[in-house]
Amino acid sequence: MRIGQSIDIHPLKEGRDLILGGVKIEHEKGLDGHSDADVLTHAIAESILGALALGDLGAHFPDTDEKYRGISSIKLLEHVYKLMNQHGYRITNLDATIVAEKPKMAPHILKMRENIADVLHCSINQVSIKATRGEKLGFVGQEEGIVSLCVCLLEESR
Repeated sequence: MRIGQSIDIHPLKEGRDLILGGVKIEHEKGLDGHSDADVLTHAIAESILGALALGDLGAHFPDTDEKYRGISSIKLLEHVYKLMNQHGYRITNLDATIVAEKPKMAPHILKMRENIADVLHCSINQVSIKATRGEKLGFVGQEEGIVSLCVCLLEESR
């Protein structure tokens, strides 16, 4: 068994789509970044890479490479799944948290879980996604950015 953890942070910016867990959420601002800036999917992917001791997202998908500009983070997670599979591991479970003042995440969490489980070829019951607010504190509470954290447990599949 292997355990991995990660955190991802992106600023909010007008004129960008807000995408979390592959779900487009209506909001006046979206996350800014080289890809679609999906902090949830980034944290999940990077926790898997960490569990496999394969570095971070930037090592695999550098923000200096134009082929990744605007790319769906779900596509990045598909690549990470292939690496996990090639190394002989599968998801035991993952537990992720989104920290955002607004918008409310509860209406979107089931679809996020479905998207992630689909890409990682696991049961939705192996994917936990929760959300909390910044309680008006710090950059999250002031609606300047969104953070996501993830811990995953991998088991050998061979």
